[in-house]
Amino acid sequence: MMWQDLIFLAGSVLSIVFLAPTVRDVTANIPLASSVPSMTIGAVYAVTYATMGMRFSAVGSLGVAVMWSLIVSYRSPGPHDGPANVGRFVRSLLRQARRSGTETATENEYTAPGQSAD
Repeated sequence: MMWQDLIFLAGSVLSIVFLAPTVRDVTANIPLASSVPSMTIGAVYAVTYATMGMRFSAVGSLGVAVMWSLIVSYRSPGPHDGPANVGRFVRSLLRQARRSGTETATENEYTAPGQSAD
């Protein structure tokens, strides 16, 4: 076992301890734009640590990902609860991307007075 494995585990355990009050607080409203990326990063770290043979770090990061997934599911603003919030977040990102894509194309086509279109 590498000493770094224990350091990463300690960091994950602290994150879990600090996230626990948010999971328990029924009035907490954590935006999906914060919680979904944090959940995803925790899961990616868990897989990455596991492939490096850092089992303790992988378990700790998986615990962090689980805590964030609980926050995603039960502490996001809005009328819906559960894992479907991830889908709602992804759909909203896609809508925003489509909107900004059409706005950007329109803005790029605009030529200011006194400028050539070249």
